[in-house]
Amino acid sequence: MQIARKGYYPSYVSSDTHTMTTLPDLNSCAAAAFIDTLRGIYEHSPWIPERAAAQRPFASLAALKFALQTVVAKASTDEQLGLIRAHPELAGKAAIAGQLTEESTHEQAKSGLNLCSAAEYATLHQLNADYNLKFGFPFILAVKGPDGHGLTRQAIIDTFTRRLKNQRADEMAECLRQIHRIAELRLNDLLKVLPDFGPTLMQWSETIGAWSEADDGLTCSYMTGVHRRTAEQIAAWMRDAGMDVTIDAVGNVAGRYLSEHPGAKTLMTGSHYDTVRDGGKYDGRLGILLPIAIVRHLNEHGESLPFHLEVVAFAEEEGVRFKSTFLGSNAIIGQFDLGLLDKTDADGVTMRDALLDAGHDPAAIAAIGRDPSDLLGFVEVHIEQGPVLLEHGLAVGVVTAIAGSSRYLVELTGLASHAGTTPMNMRKDAAAAAAEIVLMVEQRCRERGSLVGTVGQLEVPNGSVNVTPGHCRLSLDIRAADDAVRLAAVKDILDAIDAICARRQVEPRIEQIVSAAAAPCAPWLMDQLGAAVERAGLPRYDLASGAGHDAMAMARITDVAMLFTRCGNGGISHNRLETMTADDAELAAQVMLDFLRNFSRA
Repeated sequence: MQIARKGYYPSYVSSDTHTMTTLPDLNSCAAAAFIDTLRGIYEHSPWIPERAAAQRPFASLAALKFALQTVVAKASTDEQLGLIRAHPELAGKAAIAGQLTEESTHEQAKSGLNLCSAAEYATLHQLNADYNLKFGFPFILAVKGPDGHGLTRQAIIDTFTRRLKNQRADEMAECLRQIHRIAELRLNDLLKVLPDFGPTLMQWSETIGAWSEADDGLTCSYMTGVHRRTAEQIAAWMRDAGMDVTIDAVGNVAGRYLSEHPGAKTLMTGSHYDTVRDGGKYDGRLGILLPIAIVRHLNEHGESLPFHLEVVAFAEEEGVRFKSTFLGSNAIIGQFDLGLLDKTDADGVTMRDALLDAGHDPAAIAAIGRDPSDLLGFVEVHIEQGPVLLEHGLAVGVVTAIAGSSRYLVELTGLASHAGTTPMNMRKDAAAAAAEIVLMVEQRCRERGSLVGTVGQLEVPNGSVNVTPGHCRLSLDIRAADDAVRLAAVKDILDAIDAICARRQVEPRIEQIVSAAAAPCAPWLMDQLGAAVERAGLPRYDLASGAGHDAMAMARITDVAMLFTRCGNGGISHNRLETMTADDAELAAQVMLDFLRNFSRA
């Protein structure tokens, strides 16, 4: 996207020089002209630009978009419903009769909805009817999709079917978000936006996201063929961007964009390229691809930085294959546990053999660690993996801290007995104790905002329909951005487990498997990220990360910060439904570029 060097004042020009529309024009024209120019942005709803006009001038297109969204957010429920109902059904009667607006006609055609088969028309007709009956308003979807190229008809039908299961309030909120996405794409078309990064990031994500160990969905686990292929592709993109590239003994891909300044230190960034099973395309990988695209941009413009910029694609963070997380970042900080080399995967292959088979030398792992005195800090870009930014209508946010985690495996031993003959008051039911524990964890972790508790595994070994369970296993995962809050909750939960089991005459055995302290982000880095967000025309918004990230490991040797990017589909991640938009990727890249250009050591 064309930007001014110290801020974001894009130059937007129409391809038709006789009807040029620019952001400065929108800022300076009469209110009536502003409203008329934006009349097609929100379907049949001129009240939205009318109310936004008073907020001019807008420092950037992002600021204009946010102002329009804020108008809708502050509108009454009846006005919001009116906006939703102003939109036509997908492949509905208005479309068939040729009665859509020019914008809607173009958008539906982009996804081929004008070319539906008889079966597809019938399916969409029934979905429209069912949806209207349940919610009382039409289904809204930005059919041009996250990258603007258009969703397939099957993807539209799948999304329609999935969202039909939502509750009304949630679906109304999602319709408004989709309307804002439609408006964003229309504004891009109106102002002929020329993005620098977004489309490239989406395409790169699609390229490596298509390589998977599974026939269906994305799985890329440590040192598999897919994992090694992904590493080589990332290395190739780094080289093309103008970086010096190495792949180290644990599979980390490191690209350095060297400064011309003598004695320059290194600012690091990056994330992981492995995935969970059936995961998303952007988790981890966005934080690798985005800085590579920025370096390519800098290199193409002959621009260097007063520090070395090192982008690290960490080989492993998720722990899928060998059940050991942060292998890549722990190696970078010089704290790789060499005992892990003897761990085996599900097929009995040791980590050592997997590395050797991939051409790596385990003996070289100890030399990977970086010198902390050479580092200026570590800044990671990552999708949020949650709904907070989505609900606030913000593309990016500044992370305050990465939550610490306490994880346990709990085994409960009661007494298996006949389900028909054992009176209810005489049972030593391990599963009933587990059920009470699950609800207790939920209740206790509702008490503080950043505190979360999860029982993600629950099993009755050798359970039978006619036997009261004598054994039950469950997991506990307690997280909070504040360690004191987390540890207080852990104590209460463990004490409550003892009390529940004593009352039910069930014996607990509790094993702690993870204890990770929270990683606060450095305020001086947060402030510089926040300033870049504000220069982009958006308000700075701070939030904690409930998920673990490589920045947690890096925080042991240097100051860290994180920039979150909005995650769509309700904030779903670790799931094939994980999504983001090219526009959000573009904005995150512009913020990061501005941060790098204005970076200063605290």
